[in-house]
Amino acid sequence: MTELSTSRLRLRHWRESDLEPFAALNADQRVMEFMPTRLTRAESDAAAERSEAEIARRGFGFWAVELRASAEFIGFVGLHAVSFEAHFTPCVEIGWRLGRASWGQGFATEAARECLRFGFESLALPEVVSFTVPLNRRSRAVMERLGMRRAPSDDFEHPRLPAGHPLRLHVLYRMQRAEWPAAAVRGS
Repeated sequence: MTELSTSRLRLRHWRESDLEPFAALNADQRVMEFMPTRLTRAESDAAAERSEAEIARRGFGFWAVELRASAEFIGFVGLHAVSFEAHFTPCVEIGWRLGRASWGQGFATEAARECLRFGFESLALPEVVSFTVPLNRRSRAVMERLGMRRAPSDDFEHPRLPAGHPLRLHVLYRMQRAEWPAAAVRGS
């Protein structure tokens, strides 16, 4: 049962009690600002179920994140095997989605750093990527704090969004395993 922890956070398997706050997070217009659509309760529950299934199958996925001090669910952070085709696939991405009350406290960076450590040191992943739309400065700032690098030539149009969709263009950030120890020290 793969779970991770940091000084303030626990990245764990999903629980039934996570579904209601996860649905609220996925219905929040600000949280979902750079996603194609907000999720219904059924879509949100299905996303949590897919995340838990990936953790069970692969030993990693988008873990539920809770505060160690209170056990409050705040969102997800984790690693995910990308299932669409692009110039950089197959690959594993790192991603996060936290409720607004948890923004600006360094939780996404803290949890993502632990996921990178696990991905590079325990899973021996050769590379981890992350991507978002150009306007998503909050997520891009996390990627940069983690030490991930962007090359504009890597930017891509997300194949799951139709041509002309305002969120189709994505920026891609990368980190190679060999870069990890130095990035971890820089980001401390």
